Amino acid sequence: MRIGELAKQVGVTPDTIRYYEREGLLPPAERTPSGYRDYGPEVLDDLRFIKKAQALGLKLSDVREVLEISAGGRPPCEHVRATVSARLVDTEKRLRELRALRATLRETLERLDRAPAPKAGCRCAVIEST
Repeated sequence: MRIGELAKQVGVTPDTIRYYEREGLLPPAERTPSGYRDYGPEVLDDLRFIKKAQALGLKLSDVREVLEISAGGRPPCEHVRATVSARLVDTEKRLRELRALRATLRETLERLDRAPAPKAGCRCAVIEST
């Protein structure tokens, strides 16, 4: 199938597919005599796998490692487990940081609501006093 049809079936752009090829996530496509990329049905499965892995928060470099391990004939499940575990730790850290930021933003809005009228030449007393 051609790149546009493949992209449509998976829900990505043709540029995404080309990028995945350049990055080694997909094998180079066969070419028609006129030079168009021609993909086999296995690439559809590969793209769906990549999208599912990304939905779990895996980076493309993580996905590449999983694909390489699998292509080497070994099951990548332990590697996936370690990668997902690390992503969970990172995500929990980011959530704590975002909760702290949310609290700071709420407090700043409350201070802005209570602040007196600004003096001439003042950029923002609430920010300056933080």
